[in-house]
Amino acid sequence: MSKMIDIIDDLFPHDFNEGQKAKAKTLFFKKLSLFAHEFYRGKMITLPKVPIESLNWFNAWYTPGVSAISTAIRDNNDRSFQLSNRSNTVAVVSDSTRVLGDGDCTPPGGLGVMEGKALIMKYLGGIDASALCIDSRDENGEHQAQKIIDFVKMVQPSFGAVNLEDISQPNCFRVLDVLREECDIPVWHDDAQGTACVTLAGVLNALKIVGKRLEDVKIVLYGSGAANCSIARLMIEDGAKPENIILFDSKGALHRNRERYATDPRYYPQWKLCQTTNPQCIDTEEEAFKDADVLVALSKPGPDTIKPEWVSLMAEKAIVFACANPVPEIYPHAAKAAGAHIVATGRGDFPNQVNNSVCFPSILKGTLLVSSRKITDEMAVCAAHAIADFAERQGITAERIMPTMMDSDLFPTVAAAVGECAVKAGLARHPLDRTTIYNLAKHDIDETHRVMELLINQGFIERFPEAEVKRILEDVVTMIR
Repeated sequence: MSKMIDIIDDLFPHDFNEGQKAKAKTLFFKKLSLFAHEFYRGKMITLPKVPIESLNWFNAWYTPGVSAISTAIRDNNDRSFQLSNRSNTVAVVSDSTRVLGDGDCTPPGGLGVMEGKALIMKYLGGIDASALCIDSRDENGEHQAQKIIDFVKMVQPSFGAVNLEDISQPNCFRVLDVLREECDIPVWHDDAQGTACVTLAGVLNALKIVGKRLEDVKIVLYGSGAANCSIARLMIEDGAKPENIILFDSKGALHRNRERYATDPRYYPQWKLCQTTNPQCIDTEEEAFKDADVLVALSKPGPDTIKPEWVSLMAEKAIVFACANPVPEIYPHAAKAAGAHIVATGRGDFPNQVNNSVCFPSILKGTLLVSSRKITDEMAVCAAHAIADFAERQGITAERIMPTMMDSDLFPTVAAAVGECAVKAGLARHPLDRTTIYNLAKHDIDETHRVMELLINQGFIERFPEAEVKRILEDVVTMIR
């Protein structure tokens, strides 16, 4: 692929300030993405995994021989995980009502993101995934959670796991909770559980650096959507005290007197947190931020959503996660100037990126390899600790609390920890030991990389034209000037 992509930060004019560079980079990748998707006509294809050395092999792969597969699975449905590719397949399901920061993009509008999710699963986890964008609207045009629930329950016999993606709230809460309970395969909502997992991993390592413990710290969660509600749940699962946590939505802090959540059953996760967190019923940011050790912001893009004066009220060696995209709630330099010791964002061009891609491929891979029936909160916490421990073994600093997507051994390592956790919990149809899970995951991931390299070198995947990258870059520079 084009080598210009690897050095894009160095190719913008030297007289561009930081704001211009950030704007130019975002615009460049949007334009490049549109052209590249049209050039390749999407990102994913399907290839066979078996040889066809003569026409007679079709008698085994299809009729009449395949009848033996149908009847074997009929007699024991669990054999579908060994006799088909089900044990390595994920359905990426979305109604496209909350696609990244673009909102409701219509059902097919989510295909680019869902294919992207499938690409990451394949490259980092050796998983085969299918993008399934569905229409959840009723006859009045209202999006219905029950339609998504019914769809997933109908297609689950074809997949080893389901990844829910970009479903707006409050539907996302009910969809996940019902499907986790009623499906016989794992259902994972990466916007919620994935974000919670990687955030917990980052916070754990940040706390190690500043010499504090999760069970002792005061935590402010700015935003009360699916991500921060899940973060609160996982933090409490891992030892944080609910009375030390304060969540905010756009109207103020959550507590037992918030009438909106008490009277609207659709927002039951928020109401549960209203009853267990912030027992002092603190209402203002100034009160909440005073002496807080940790801030996790997942709200509206900034840069002024989080005020520097709030950060200045926080405890010594404060930890700030400002994870809105594309612009964090407060820029790292502003947070540090206000007194933050460690700052993380959702962006790759700042230190300490909190990136779901370091967790969901390995969590799903470990789950699939043992054919687990569920992904529990305990398994997500296990993954967070495996991610944090992996980074710690490499050496963590205030500027590097998280591993990255380039740490290839991370993925089989976390897969092994998650798979082992599923086995210990009695959820695995196909129990394996930790070493076997690691070796199988590593083999599948390495094989994916080898196949991709072969396809590129042999010309089956065409290299993207360098001239087009240069043209797009020049167009962007002209626009920013």
